Amino acid sequence: MRLRRYTRLIIGLLIIAAIAAMAMWPESLEVDVTQVTQGPLQVTIDEDGETRVRDRFVVSAPVAGRLSRIELEPGDPVKRGQTILARMTPGEAPLLDPRTRGEFTAGVEAARAAVGQAQAERERAAAALARARSTLQRQQALEKAGAIARDALEEAQTAVLTTEEAARAAEFSVRRAEQELQVASARLLSPAPGGRMITVVAPVDGVVLRRVRESEAIVGSGEPLIEIGNPSRIEVIADLLSTDAVRVRPGTDVLIEQWGGDEPLHARVRRVEPSGFMKVSALGVEEQRVNVVIDFADPAAVAKVLGDGYRVEVRIVVWRDENVLKAPVGSLFRRDAGWAAFVVDEGVAHLRPVELGQRNESEAQIVKGLSAGQTLVLHPPDTLTDGMRVTVRTQ
Repeated sequence: MRLRRYTRLIIGLLIIAAIAAMAMWPESLEVDVTQVTQGPLQVTIDEDGETRVRDRFVVSAPVAGRLSRIELEPGDPVKRGQTILARMTPGEAPLLDPRTRGEFTAGVEAARAAVGQAQAERERAAAALARARSTLQRQQALEKAGAIARDALEEAQTAVLTTEEAARAAEFSVRRAEQELQVASARLLSPAPGGRMITVVAPVDGVVLRRVRESEAIVGSGEPLIEIGNPSRIEVIADLLSTDAVRVRPGTDVLIEQWGGDEPLHARVRRVEPSGFMKVSALGVEEQRVNVVIDFADPAAVAKVLGDGYRVEVRIVVWRDENVLKAPVGSLFRRDAGWAAFVVDEGVAHLRPVELGQRNESEAQIVKGLSAGQTLVLHPPDTLTDGMRVTVRTQ
């Protein structure tokens, strides 16, 4: 009887100890895990880009006048020196209003009076020249007879030279006045009828990219009419932040994605423009940007599916290694001045400091602190601490 009482007591104590042990047992946290792997890693600068025809020509109006309707459509092929892009008729001179005509008429009368004044001055200079020559002849005869001094003869010769120059100047004045009269008279002429029709032909082989002008209209000299270019010579322009552009060099590999196809297109950087510009982002932030020009590896094949002004996504490869130790960036977090990760070993999470190298948006190079094959906690929660037991969340 006493033995049975002791047995019950022992069993009760064991049950109480088990309940206490279960209450004091550390709680296990359910987490997602990932692996540290060895493999290729590349770092890219990602940005939106836009295709454009490399050599484009904006054809402008050669003269001011009436432009006939442009019949060419975007995409139509053109031949250099053969395809007519546009036809124009030079404009007529504008009609004169009464006030302008009165001003021009007064200008004609003033110019006619100036001609009369110049002619009178010419006659006066001619008379003075004839008198000076006659005086010189008398002085020469007197000088031979010894009746006058040498100085008097030289004075007469100087007078002749002076009056000859005056007569020449008067002649030029008459010519100038007559030309000014012609200019003033020309302003009063009636408008001449329009000239013959002018045709504008294609300067290069290519296709029509855009019609700046389509309908018949009066245009000024130099006004853009149509854009043409060669679609087989297509490139991509992407504007990068200036802090990213300094990492890009000509010849850098580029992947073109989000262009509409399943596979990325291969390209290379041709030029990083030396001058930047200010651009306001969608969030209203002012950013300093730099244009990067990219060439396709196979432009002929690309031209069959892409045209001018198409949107694409460019991934410029600034670093690449085919065999590095790497881990998903979702398993890494900042700790103090460095990086850290939780390593899962036999159901326990251990905090490990990590030194990183290159990284992209999904993976990071592990320089120190981890080894291939280790299991890491993916997106560790704030409640996870060093030494805490964890269980792997099942899908």
